[in-house]
Amino acid sequence: MVNLEWYRTFKSVYKNGNFSLAAKELFISQPAVSQQISMLEAHVGYKLFNRKSKGVEPTEYANLLNNLIIEALDRLENVENGFRAKAFNANRLISVGISKHLFSSIGSVLVSKFDFIDFHFQEDNSLFELVNSKKLDFAITTQKIDTYDTIQEKVGEIKPVIIGSNTIDASEFQKYLKAKDWTAAETWLNEKRWYSFDAKIPHIKLFWLYVFDKKRPSLIANYIIPSEFEMLETISKNTGIGISWNCNVKSFVAQNKLQLLWDSEKMPTTTVYVMCRKNNNFDEILTEITKIIQEVLT
Repeated sequence: MVNLEWYRTFKSVYKNGNFSLAAKELFISQPAVSQQISMLEAHVGYKLFNRKSKGVEPTEYANLLNNLIIEALDRLENVENGFRAKAFNANRLISVGISKHLFSSIGSVLVSKFDFIDFHFQEDNSLFELVNSKKLDFAITTQKIDTYDTIQEKVGEIKPVIIGSNTIDASEFQKYLKAKDWTAAETWLNEKRWYSFDAKIPHIKLFWLYVFDKKRPSLIANYIIPSEFEMLETISKNTGIGISWNCNVKSFVAQNKLQLLWDSEKMPTTTVYVMCRKNNNFDEILTEITKIIQEVLT
């Protein structure tokens, strides 16, 4: 049975034209290179290299063998390198900054893919500085900042939607939406018990601005719970309404813990990015993080 290491050694000798250079490239001794080439020659039944004053010269059969195996060998080495990179990436400690409101839906999926992550909860305006100053390796943001020293990869889009507890009868509200009776729809919403994760009610204000064309909603939040995930959990166990990122409500709706009341076409989406410093050591990890989050936001 042929040893794949023989082919790897053959490829290096063929490329370098020298046993010593091949030994250095493969991190083995020159006698080991010579022995493996001899064993490969015995296996294939042909002489592969002729010795010269400086190095070796491939025979015609070596040229033919190289043409036959090079593509397959390159594919095998790419697979091997990919596994090594994944093992390295999975076992190294990385630091990731993310808003606490997006952690449960976006950040937490990284836990199942990496063995060591140091998470930091920060808002967008702080995340860039932390990455730029090398205090964080990666950041998940909703702001695009182009600089020479950083890279940002788009991973998807999110938008605020209105959700409610399953104890609410929303049939009347859905009739208003179908008839595009926005005045009646707003009145119905104003009469409900509201939850927010911030006393400034940012999601609610944005929704009213884009959907109802009003700078300020007339409602007030009954409960302020400073975590979007915990806010959704609380609504699911009580009665009320809130506005949250659609990526956060997806699992609650799928598990029938909450109902989606309104995903308005008037509400624009917000782009989510993964940011890191320009560093070749981060390339593989950036690609993997980008792919993971893209699957979550699809």
